[in-house]
Amino acid sequence: MAKYFINAGHKVSKINKEIYGHFSEHLGRCIYEGLYVGENSEIPNVNGMRRDVVEALREIRVPVLRWPGGCFADEYHWKDGIGPKEKRKRMINTHWGGVVEDNSFGTHEYMELCSQLGCETYVNGNLGSGTVQEMSEWVEYMTFEGVSPMADLRAQNGHPDPWKVDFFGVGNENWGCGGNMTPEFYANEYRRYQTYVRQYGASEDNSLAAGIDNPSLIRKIACGPNIDDTEWTEGVLKTLFRHCEPMWHGHADGLSLHYYTHPEGWKTKGSATQFDVKTWYKTLAKTLFMEDLVKMHGAIMDQYDPEKKLGLIVDEWGTWFSVEPGTNPGFLYQQNTMRDALVACLNLNIFNKHSDRVKMACIAQMVNVLQSVILTDGARMLKTPTWHVFDLYKDHQEASLVESFLETKQIGEEEEYMVPNLSESASIDAEGKLHITIGNLSVTEDYPVETVFSGFEGKKVSARILHDRMDALNTFDEPDMVASKPFEGVRLVPGGMEFTVPACSVLAITVE
Repeated sequence: MAKYFINAGHKVSKINKEIYGHFSEHLGRCIYEGLYVGENSEIPNVNGMRRDVVEALREIRVPVLRWPGGCFADEYHWKDGIGPKEKRKRMINTHWGGVVEDNSFGTHEYMELCSQLGCETYVNGNLGSGTVQEMSEWVEYMTFEGVSPMADLRAQNGHPDPWKVDFFGVGNENWGCGGNMTPEFYANEYRRYQTYVRQYGASEDNSLAAGIDNPSLIRKIACGPNIDDTEWTEGVLKTLFRHCEPMWHGHADGLSLHYYTHPEGWKTKGSATQFDVKTWYKTLAKTLFMEDLVKMHGAIMDQYDPEKKLGLIVDEWGTWFSVEPGTNPGFLYQQNTMRDALVACLNLNIFNKHSDRVKMACIAQMVNVLQSVILTDGARMLKTPTWHVFDLYKDHQEASLVESFLETKQIGEEEEYMVPNLSESASIDAEGKLHITIGNLSVTEDYPVETVFSGFEGKKVSARILHDRMDALNTFDEPDMVASKPFEGVRLVPGGMEFTVPACSVLAITVE
């Protein structure tokens, strides 16, 4: 029996709700058909946003939504997406699928979507092919209250009041599709561009107290590394911090990190639904590399920011498999199985465990692209196994990570791709409830667990579980085949509790 120790009296760090964020790019059917169908669609909608999708996303408490990209962001010119829709520019989406982008979903529509979701806004600006003036005017258009050319233009387009921009990314993947820049060149460009991401209406005192946790300001995100490119991290931070310490004082609040799980490598990728047990463990082993990356880049950040005021922003993560047969290869549409659920479980536990440095994360992507939480087909919609993991984990949002340790053993079928049998994280919320999430990475073995509490006395327990075979999935004909269910197998005992975690499962426990 594995021993699990939870010291609920030792609060380690706050788990920002933004760790449970999402990403929506102008890619495939993520926005068009997935989130937005237009006001005249026969599919039930509110101001063009799919009612069923919005309701499902509200259910998992989406805290923040990143938009418009991705690679699309650094070729996006925001003025193409405002004004009467019949007059908006049409263009070819050269990054994704070569299809026509009619710009019917732009700034106003994005803000409407975030309003319906009740979530924060994370706008990614165009540094790669855009100008400082263009970025400056976009921020003015969205946030300035008063008399100005952009505020007047916003009012002419039907929205006299400014919006709140919570986060602003200054460029995206500028080491690659965002301009193939060197870290030093990008960092100097960042310093110039971010100057014009104005804090309209903020007092001087506020602007000198930015920090990722200060919601009164636009929090600025710099482009960080691709996977394990520590030279980029070092080069960017060295340049950013030169002559302007401390950096977070109005300059940068976060550094992004992108990492996708490719079990068969970047070129081959492998099937989302057809895989064997070896590939199952290989996928999970590659997912666990996320923790190495957080530690690796976090150690460099610690040299410049020992107080951890600069957040690590993992704003693209998830599985990336080959597209479903018969679909546009540029649309990145893939199915979603229990394997994806365990990948989500591992990543979210890692982010929770490192919430002193990881301040935001955005799964890629929200609907119909890569590791989606929702898939749509015309008027039909389904919640993926990944959606159910986000549902099980939502009570961690804004709770305090508590000290915990779970005995594990290595399992797998190849020495190179062994993984721990169990993964966990635990938090305590403002009401004093203890929330525990555990994933069983084994395809076949159940594991009994004996839990010991310190600084906590449990009087009532409830639990839910997501549990099925490794390749189980939901289809549009059977959308609820894989879904979380109540779990009655947790028993409180003096000083703790006992339970058995079934194979291939994600278990969420709440103790009061």
